[in-house]
Amino acid sequence: MKEYIATTHSKQQAYFRSGATLALPFRKQMLRKLSDAIHQYEKPLAEALWTDLHKSYEEAYLTELSIVYGEIRNHLKHMRRWARPERKCSPLAIMPATSKVIKEPLGNTLIIAPWNYPVQLLLNPLVGAISAGCTAFLKPSPYVPHVSAVLTEMIRATFPEEYIAIVEGNRQVNQMLLAERWDLIFFTGSPSLGKMVMEAASKHLTPVVLELGGKSPCIIDKSANLEVAARRVAWGKALNAGQTCIAPDYLMIHEDVKDKFLKLLVKEWKHLLTKDPQKAKHFVRIVSDKALERLISYLPISNSEASHSEVSQLPSLQGGAGGRLYHGGHYDKETRYLSPTILTNVSEDAPVMQEEIFGPIFPVLTFKEIDEVITFVTDREKPLALYYFGTNGDYVLRHTSSGGACVNDVIMHIVNHNVPFGGVGNSGMGSYHGKESFLSFSHRRSVVSTPTFIDMPFRYMPYKLFNLIKKMV
Repeated sequence: MKEYIATTHSKQQAYFRSGATLALPFRKQMLRKLSDAIHQYEKPLAEALWTDLHKSYEEAYLTELSIVYGEIRNHLKHMRRWARPERKCSPLAIMPATSKVIKEPLGNTLIIAPWNYPVQLLLNPLVGAISAGCTAFLKPSPYVPHVSAVLTEMIRATFPEEYIAIVEGNRQVNQMLLAERWDLIFFTGSPSLGKMVMEAASKHLTPVVLELGGKSPCIIDKSANLEVAARRVAWGKALNAGQTCIAPDYLMIHEDVKDKFLKLLVKEWKHLLTKDPQKAKHFVRIVSDKALERLISYLPISNSEASHSEVSQLPSLQGGAGGRLYHGGHYDKETRYLSPTILTNVSEDAPVMQEEIFGPIFPVLTFKEIDEVITFVTDREKPLALYYFGTNGDYVLRHTSSGGACVNDVIMHIVNHNVPFGGVGNSGMGSYHGKESFLSFSHRRSVVSTPTFIDMPFRYMPYKLFNLIKKMV
């Protein structure tokens, strides 16, 4: 494997240096080939997503395939304009020179994707790489083996490996890939792995785009439309069983509306997933046994003690994880099923509040004044997303920081390809989608062109007319 990676990387370096990827007609042709390939493999990809994650075709299309199709269409429509040189004004000091910024491809790129949206998060960055004129080496996640196998077959049947290559494997393969010198590394995953990628990239001063995660707060103010908020939050947490980097991670609810909102949230979950989500077609499973065990450790009582009745009617049930089981808590290890779950009476230092949950568990905190929320959020690492429901959104946004945000909604900011998607601080660096993807895989090169018919003497030693020069610079 190490030899294959090194050999293929060398082929890609030679291919890029040949200039084969630079022409805009070539890039558009390759984007169309990618779109055609996805259409051809749509059914196998959907079947693999069902096998690995129990993801329905409808959810697979909406959250994976349609987003890539839309990204390709957007690049095909706007690529020529994005690639056009930008004319810039030249100051008096360098006249009669002209100035411009040209976009050139960074070169040979590495894209490492996670398992939670394994199609979208591998192919969407690839669209940016192709659009910008780069080569790409792709690494899908081993935690979704059927999806990775289909993606590998599709890419190898569509592109020559000296242009677009793909390799499967575990973290040892990641280390082999990271040992090579790239012109850009695009990584989506956890902050802990992001640090390892950045450390490896630093050895060659390789630029990185890191799309990470974090604990994205969901704030329910007393001024919120509770019915709409409950419906949208229920959907956002149920989507992919909470295994979404921008899923609402924990709830901060104004104490005056806590009881009403939680009842509405449970009601909406039952509407979306029926009274028994385990039988629901559209409810995804947890990706692995290890991930399920981690999520179970957050529950304050064992599965055998939980019932399908309203658990909130039970007396206080304190467990090792802390908190009270308000709703849900049901799981099946054989099928890796975990029901949508609400935990109340959760302390700020409980394990469930220390790391990104990445599952259908909602710890609940309450507040009296919005400044309490702002203090709580800003005292912690900057999240990938922040969600606020109410009429005071501008105030909350002004006093907090996050990669992206929604006011009176969740998740939906990722859908708009006209705005950048990315993290800040611990939740990542760099951004993509639409034009931002094109720019992430490009270098904006400044060019000053100076004519030779005149050569102004004042810039040369011994700097005659220095007082005049001071006024010009």
